[in-house]
Amino acid sequence: MKLSFKSGVLVMFSLMMSATLSFAQSKDEADVAKAVESLRVLLVEPTKKGLEEISAKELSYGHSNGMVEDQSTFVESLMSLKYDFVTMELTEQTIKVVGNAAIVRHILTAKTNDAGKGPGTANIKVLQVWQKQGSKWILIARQAVKIVA
Repeated sequence: MKLSFKSGVLVMFSLMMSATLSFAQSKDEADVAKAVESLRVLLVEPTKKGLEEISAKELSYGHSNGMVEDQSTFVESLMSLKYDFVTMELTEQTIKVVGNAAIVRHILTAKTNDAGKGPGTANIKVLQVWQKQGSKWILIARQAVKIVA
């Protein structure tokens, strides 16, 4: 399988971030961090199968403009390039595991090229809720809010 330069850089960055994030975390926190990173990669280079596998059928995916999508709409929006993340960085991430659930908060900064809108940027705070199903962490809810000064 031949990787594009962009894919190669994303894979390398993902590996470095996974190693950094897993330091001084519990196993569950490290596993959630890996799932969050997998989702970040999928948001930049989406595949239908990957997006469906990392998210619950019951997904509630809230955008900073107030729009909420279910899993099928979330997947279609990314696959159709309605939402097109060119780059994405997650900072100030916190992870709190509570039983079989995890609460993740971070700041998402991205360059976008959403359909019909041309180049743009995103700078939002995000809350994600993950649930451990079997041995996998699955995204069940996400809500973004605009950062106000």
